[in-house]
Amino acid sequence: MAKNSIARPSPAQVVVGVDTHKDTHVARAKDHLGRRLGERIVPATTAGYRDLLSWAHGYGQVSAWGIEGTGSYGAGLARYLLARGETVVEVIRPNRQHRRHHGKSDPADADAAASAVISGDARGLPKAGNGAVEMIRSLRIARSTAIKARTQASNALKALVVTAPEELRASLRGLSTIKLVRACARLRPGQLDDPLSATKMALRTLARRHEALEAEVKALDAAVRPLVTKAAPELVALFGVGPDSAGALLVAAGDNPDRLCSEAAFSMLCGSSPIEASSGKVKRHRLNRGGDRQANSALYHVVMSRLRWDKATQEYMARRIKEGRTKREVIRCLKRYVAREVFVVLTAMQANTNTAIPAA
Repeated sequence: MAKNSIARPSPAQVVVGVDTHKDTHVARAKDHLGRRLGERIVPATTAGYRDLLSWAHGYGQVSAWGIEGTGSYGAGLARYLLARGETVVEVIRPNRQHRRHHGKSDPADADAAASAVISGDARGLPKAGNGAVEMIRSLRIARSTAIKARTQASNALKALVVTAPEELRASLRGLSTIKLVRACARLRPGQLDDPLSATKMALRTLARRHEALEAEVKALDAAVRPLVTKAAPELVALFGVGPDSAGALLVAAGDNPDRLCSEAAFSMLCGSSPIEASSGKVKRHRLNRGGDRQANSALYHVVMSRLRWDKATQEYMARRIKEGRTKREVIRCLKRYVAREVFVVLTAMQANTNTAIPAA
């Protein structure tokens, strides 16, 4: 049997499909022939998970659980079941054409999840979410939102300077972002009795918010860096792969990278593999705009770093351009090669330590 493949249910075995929500989960049990056995609605709590597990095993041996949204609303249920030795399969939501023909309801989505497992259409294993990578993921979310808020504060600061009273605008015009933030943070608005004092207060508020967010980003970077280095030292050691890029790639692979059956699957997960778009005599591929975009961005930054500092990568770029490729096309090829290199490292770590990501 292929690696990480899910066995088809044998007679007397049960498959359960679950449609997950924030407060409740809807489950439907089916036998190996796809016949409906029962339906259950439980709260999204530990007590609800326990009740759902007991209910499902009341129909017989459960061969697999097809859960929609294992990375969001179904994360808690998936972790609960995996901790008890259950087989969990990640199910994507039904496509729009299927929903137009069969309607949309929670029981129907749960039924579709179970059917996807029985038919073999759903084979993906969910991320474990119980180790260092889950810690990195949480910190990266906080860092990402802080960076976005810092950018918003910076943009608002610059926009406000444009419309500020002339005597204030003249003193702030032409300053770099760093100098502008420092200058605005030292402003003294005084009593609010005219547009100038109000503008000064607004600029000072935005500047101090920018400084606070900058300190927040630095603190999160300092927390993430040792986690990434400890979790994947071989990955950080790759040329051009820094802690930030390594963190994004680790989060894409998850705490259990062995769930990825091949380097092609990892490349598809990162959105760096071309999608075949052939028809008739036309044979072509199109750009993959799916996958984890943060991991895709990490691959891009690794490639750009190597193009700047790595002689072999520079020679590859020159050779492919002479063959008629554009620079953008060559970068896409290099991203695919980097994804392969990263997958080899993750696989080697898994084989050497038997747990690629140390438990928290």
